[in-house]
Amino acid sequence: MPFNKDINGFKNENEFIRYLNGKKVGKVNPIFQDLLFKLYDNLSYKDLIFCRPNYDKQKSDMIIEINGIEKRISIKKGVKNSVHIEPFPMFILFLKDCGISDEIINEVKLFHYGDGSADGSGEARISSLEYKEKHQDKLDLINYEFNKIDVVLKAIDRFVLFGNNSNEPIDAIIYGVLEDFIWITRDEIRDVILRNRNIKRTGLGFGSLFYQPMNRCLNHNLKYDHDRHIAQIKWYHLSDDIIEMMAERNIKST
Repeated sequence: MPFNKDINGFKNENEFIRYLNGKKVGKVNPIFQDLLFKLYDNLSYKDLIFCRPNYDKQKSDMIIEINGIEKRISIKKGVKNSVHIEPFPMFILFLKDCGISDEIINEVKLFHYGDGSADGSGEARISSLEYKEKHQDKLDLINYEFNKIDVVLKAIDRFVLFGNNSNEPIDAIIYGVLEDFIWITRDEIRDVILRNRNIKRTGLGFGSLFYQPMNRCLNHNLKYDHDRHIAQIKWYHLSDDIIEMMAERNIKST
């Protein structure tokens, strides 16, 4: 599988940090040089790179510093990337802040729990597939509201760029491993997610960002019941979206 290897996310981040820290710009591989020259103005091959992990629970995993200027980078690998999780009540507050109507929010709650209730108290839980088969018309109404431009922009900020607890957005996403990776900048992230506002989908999403409960816990296993009350955002086609933006970037540079 491209852009991957048998290594966990924490070790993957550390490999990037160790590789970059203390090197001059001219000594890193060309893919990194392309990223750095995109992120920094007036960069020289002789400039020294400092790189450290971001220990705060924010969207960025590492911080690159050159000439006193910091850039925040998120690092992803693997498939079906989860980019955000939060308690379902917080997700509902976010929808209200976006101006989503109470009627639509109630439909979101019914989809989330899939047990006939808006609070998870129902007994007969059904899978997301079965719910879609029965209520696709309701999901289409939700998607119409979710994919208004102002809502998608707020979703991008919350789920990808800032998160819940940071005033500093990420500047880029690196996808892959040290030996094989691709990247996308903040402006490109907004661009490509917005492009997918009107894609045909059976589930719920904000552009490229798909929303789902973390676990429907259909077998009533108490060990995982807490996960029913967590909203999860996944960027399923992250690598494809980055490759699309890379192709456009290359065309513009020729």
